[in-house]
Amino acid sequence: MNGRPLVTAPPVARLIEAFHRLPGIGPKSAQRLAYHVLRAPRAEAEALAIALVDVKDRVRLCGRCQNVTEQDPCDLCSDGARDQGLICVVEEPLDTLAVERAGVYTGLYHVLHGALSPMDGVGPDKIKIRELVERVSHGGVREVILATNATMEGDATASYLVRLLQPSGVAITRIARGLPVGADVEYADEVTLGRALRQRVPVETEERAAVEGGER
Repeated sequence: MNGRPLVTAPPVARLIEAFHRLPGIGPKSAQRLAYHVLRAPRAEAEALAIALVDVKDRVRLCGRCQNVTEQDPCDLCSDGARDQGLICVVEEPLDTLAVERAGVYTGLYHVLHGALSPMDGVGPDKIKIRELVERVSHGGVREVILATNATMEGDATASYLVRLLQPSGVAITRIARGLPVGADVEYADEVTLGRALRQRVPVETEERAAVEGGER
């Protein structure tokens, strides 16, 4: 008999490989997940399969804020009680959940679905920047809050957005650095994120402080 015999049934091997392709799932974790599904009741496995298919078939991007939604516009954009003149710009859909948990923000959102990263081939055309500029150009927006992550990519994205949006005349602020440098908005606790939102400062002030700090 040529070759090594298979120690895992092909369907299980394919499931392990499928889990392994997910971000953050290593080989051991993929194996544990696959064998959990194998041992689970059929109803649980079918529910997982249905949920996966539903995400692909029923979830779309909101035409206004680009957040994930089942209906367009999404619930937040359709909520008349939200401040329609205030837009908080975040990198990922999960960031909106983090901001909402802080309980202090009552405006709308714009989800970029990433951050500028030339080394990774992510330019302005790869994320939802054009949609934000068009949204602001239609009027009715008085302030844009930049809540990109406190990373090199997040800072580069924020600076790029400032250059694009300043001609529109809207106020541009950035959440205060209550967030540790290098941290993602998604993982910030409610108190820290709430403080950062309340203490946001005009972009010009932040950039001037950075320049003055570098000259010392």
